[in-house]
Amino acid sequence: MVTDANTPPGKPVRPTWRGRGAVANVAHRFERDERAAFDDGWATQAEDARQARAPRTTVREEHARKLLSYNVSPDIPFDRAVNPYRGCEHGCTYCYARATHAYLGYSPGLDFETRLVAKVNAVEALRAELARPGYRPGTITIGSATDPYQPIERDWRLTRGLLELMDECSHPVVLITKNALIERDVDVLARLAARGLVVVFLSITTLDAAMARTLEPRASAPWRRIEAVRALSQAGIPVGVMVAPIIPFITDAQVEHVLTAAAEAGAGSAGYTVLRLPYEVRDVFEAWLHTHFPDRAARVLHHVEATGGARDASGVRASSRFGTRMRGEGAWAELMAQRFTIAARKAGFGQRRFDLSTQHFNPPNLGGQQSLF
Repeated sequence: MVTDANTPPGKPVRPTWRGRGAVANVAHRFERDERAAFDDGWATQAEDARQARAPRTTVREEHARKLLSYNVSPDIPFDRAVNPYRGCEHGCTYCYARATHAYLGYSPGLDFETRLVAKVNAVEALRAELARPGYRPGTITIGSATDPYQPIERDWRLTRGLLELMDECSHPVVLITKNALIERDVDVLARLAARGLVVVFLSITTLDAAMARTLEPRASAPWRRIEAVRALSQAGIPVGVMVAPIIPFITDAQVEHVLTAAAEAGAGSAGYTVLRLPYEVRDVFEAWLHTHFPDRAARVLHHVEATGGARDASGVRASSRFGTRMRGEGAWAELMAQRFTIAARKAGFGQRRFDLSTQHFNPPNLGGQQSLF
């Protein structure tokens, strides 16, 4: 059994459930109460069994007022994004989006990967925004916070609906995913690609299957993501690879292997980020690290903090400075930048850019009414 929500960061925690990334829930910054678990000697065998039961995934429906979110960050190559889901079943322990679950009153730990939210009116909400007279088209990124092809997409098909809307109104779109489920939508993606309207990025942190099962347990296996790169490329869909994030002493040894495999599968571009641990994400990652890699935990955290990617002892949060927050700073970050550049060049990646077209955009109709012009 693991301790409760307020397990002190850095304390060893026993491994918990198969297929889950976080080893426990952690307290979030909006909680008013603090809880600490202890054994009072009164627990029964039935109670122990109930507590030990693996948490099941639940999905709550939400009707979104709007779907587009905008940003002005020079570190991000897009100014607008759409996320049809809140939370992500993939369970990636390092995910920066975990902290957003606190706004729902949920823990960024296990809750983030088990208590999910589906924006059931996603297509209708986005349609209304794109149809507004003052809307100016620009590339929409789907999957900036949570994966649009996480397992629940098989049933909810919200991402599929959004792509069909993009196809209908000839709107440019970028998708970022860790799941080979994207192959299901190769038909609509191919139609968008034929008009220069889509780019797909597969995020691959490692080719080590055992590491991936621990680090991102419900994402597609690394070899399946490579095969997805191949399938998309062969269908004429521009596809790139993101080695994101690179984690010191955990995944950094895999950089060259990922780039080589992705290039051979047909990826046309490559990028990377380094690990950042904002807000409660550090607590989640640190508990996971001490559970699965106690021998190197201190070293990993030291390097992450040295690059500006985590809070220091005084509680200063992960660096949010433009220009450094995605790539880090310091000696390790500089060496990684040089190493990635060399590895990408050797793998055959050039400076190719995917410039998507906005000139074909045709505002969608509302209620099926056709335009007179």
